[in-house]
Amino acid sequence: MSRQGTDLRAVRWALFVAPALCVLHGGCASPTDPAPPPGGGQTLNLSFPEFEQTVEPVLVRQGCDAVGDCHGGGIRGTLALSPPGAKDLRFDFDQVVLQVSPSSPDSSPILTEPLALQAGGTPHGVKPFGSTSDPDYQAIRQWILDGVAP
Repeated sequence: MSRQGTDLRAVRWALFVAPALCVLHGGCASPTDPAPPPGGGQTLNLSFPEFEQTVEPVLVRQGCDAVGDCHGGGIRGTLALSPPGAKDLRFDFDQVVLQVSPSSPDSSPILTEPLALQAGGTPHGVKPFGSTSDPDYQAIRQWILDGVAP
């Protein structure tokens, strides 16, 4: 088959066949529409500006982005943060979002790992939050709650 015939077939598919299939099957979602959460879960819509204003300062203040074996270098576990001398807030945001549990916000690793064990925390080398009433803990928690849509 000639190249022109192949191009014409692709055009017909794009203009006539694909739209007809969408109509027959109840419509097609736009590629920009987010997929609904599986099993009726929560949708996560975390704010970058709020992260930048409230969460990143907590991470910096607590030394989470320090060099060596912390999250800024060396052994990082599942959370990597940009180092103090080369801050990349978008990278840090994307990494922290991975530490949020939309279906159970209070069980999010970004909250439980730095929380003292006796306060409900999980194992982690450093425990800057002695309780859930710590203002830095509350700042991160509120950012998460603001981003979890019912």
